[in-house]
Amino acid sequence: MKKIIVFILVLSVHFKTNAQILKQHIPDKLVVFTFDDAPVTQFTYAAPLLKQYGFGATFFVCEFPPNYHDSTKYMTWSQMQQLGKTGFEVANHTHTHASVIGLSQQQFADQLKYIEDKCDSLKIGKPVTFAYPGYDVDSSAFATLKKRGYLFARAGAGRAYDPLSDYPYLVPGWSSLTSNEAQIMNAFKQAKDGKIVVITFHGIPDYEHSWVTTPPELFKKYLQYLYNNHYKVIALKDLADYIHVKKALIEIKPDFKKKLKD
Repeated sequence: MKKIIVFILVLSVHFKTNAQILKQHIPDKLVVFTFDDAPVTQFTYAAPLLKQYGFGATFFVCEFPPNYHDSTKYMTWSQMQQLGKTGFEVANHTHTHASVIGLSQQQFADQLKYIEDKCDSLKIGKPVTFAYPGYDVDSSAFATLKKRGYLFARAGAGRAYDPLSDYPYLVPGWSSLTSNEAQIMNAFKQAKDGKIVVITFHGIPDYEHSWVTTPPELFKKYLQYLYNNHYKVIALKDLADYIHVKKALIEIKPDFKKKLKD
């Protein structure tokens, strides 16, 4: 009898926690597309194709040193502004692609503020999601992100995001590369049972960083697969439609024992 009572109490706490964190049921086949570093092919190739398929996405922008001003390789702020006007999320990847490890809270805040001010001046809207440059995660960043009103922060890790156990500032995901098609295709299939698949792309192709490039034909293959199989592809900020972020930040504790970086 005692075992039954304990089981009922545990079950009650489980469902109460779920109700606090989730606004609505997480559907199967929910995928988040994110793009890092602002290479120009995200604007010239990826964004038009995403629109054609009716998919959303988040573009984590920065002024990537040292060649940011080479417009043959990187988006201009006018192009980033156009992404926002087109309905995509333009989000924060720091001013200079700075690793958060070793930054003071003031330095980190300054890195965030530069992108925020740029977005404000161009009427893009204040960024509410963040991606760790180089997937370098540091818990010292959490207080600054929370103070500045960020909802989610994306890391690496190569696993699905569980909103009931993963801290909102440690959202895991996979990185698309030329060589890992099988891994990405398998990742899509993990978008079920309350888990969300987050994919990171860089340039399509990436002219400056070949080791993180995704060939255009492979990118289109992914879109066609998701479209044919009735997946929903959204921006990272859109997860707030499903998740009570403020409650998740309270109820879920950061777990650094979990894999956080590829």
